Amino acid sequence: MLAALFFLGAAAIHAAPVRTVTATIIKISDGDTVQVVTPEGTKLKVRLYGIDAPETEKGKIPGEPFGNDAKNYLASMVSQRAVRIEIRDIDRYRRMVAVLWLGERNVNQEMITAGMAEAYGEYLKQPYRGPFLQAEQEAKTQGKGIWSQGSSYERPSQFRRRMGI
Repeated sequence: MLAALFFLGAAAIHAAPVRTVTATIIKISDGDTVQVVTPEGTKLKVRLYGIDAPETEKGKIPGEPFGNDAKNYLASMVSQRAVRIEIRDIDRYRRMVAVLWLGERNVNQEMITAGMAEAYGEYLKQPYRGPFLQAEQEAKTQGKGIWSQGSSYERPSQFRRRMGI
C-alpha cells in the first residue's frame, strides 16, 4: 500500500489529494504528527500538511516553548477519534502528509488558529495556502499561543537546524 501511495504521490502532489482514507487516531507524537489505524488494521504515521508545530522534548534534546501545549491541544481534538485523512504527499520519512478532517473541521487549520502551530508557508499550496496564512496572521495579531512569545519566538524549522535535528 505504501509503495502505491508513494508512486501516486510522486505524480500529482499539488493538484488534488492522492487518496482519502478514514482512520482512528491512536497516538499523538507531537503537535503536527499522529499515528492512525485504518479499518483494515493498517497503521500509518501522518504528518499534518501545511503546519509546523513547536518541537517536543526528544531524548536529550529539549523541547521548544509550547511544544507540549501543541501536542496536548491536538490530542484534545483528535485522540482516539475517527478522522478523514486527505493524503497530499509522502515525506522523506515515509509519513503520509495530510489534512485531517474531524467532520467538517480542518484540524490542521485549527492548530494554526489556536496559535499552536505556524503555517508552513514554504510548502503550502492552494487550496490551503490562503486560509492557513490568514489563520496565522489572525493568531499573531491576537498573540495566541506561540505568538505570545513576541520577538523571542523561534520557528520550529530554525530550532531543528540549531539543535541539529
